[in-house]
Amino acid sequence: MTTDDISGFQDEYRKALEAVLEAKAEGRQPPKPTEEAEEPGGQVVDLMAALQESVRKAQAARGEDAGGDAEVHEMPTAGKAPAKKTAKKTTAAKKPTRRQRGA
Repeated sequence: MTTDDISGFQDEYRKALEAVLEAKAEGRQPPKPTEEAEEPGGQVVDLMAALQESVRKAQAARGEDAGGDAEVHEMPTAGKAPAKKTAKKTTAAKKPTRRQRGA
């Protein structure tokens, strides 16, 4: 099936809705919804376990010790001074408006 060919798709919702509307128009009870079997789902994966296994494999490939914990280093403190405060901005005074004569 190509992206331009949509003949393989069917609108099941629309068909069911049309059946309900036809039944109501004829004064009958609408058909009961069918219980369809659920599609088999995918395999549930523990993401943390998969990540840890991936890290172990990568460490083993690099020849690192895969069994130990990672080393934790203290972050160096920055020797910068805090930023200086800027001066407060003031608004300019408004000029008086001229009155128009004789209007």
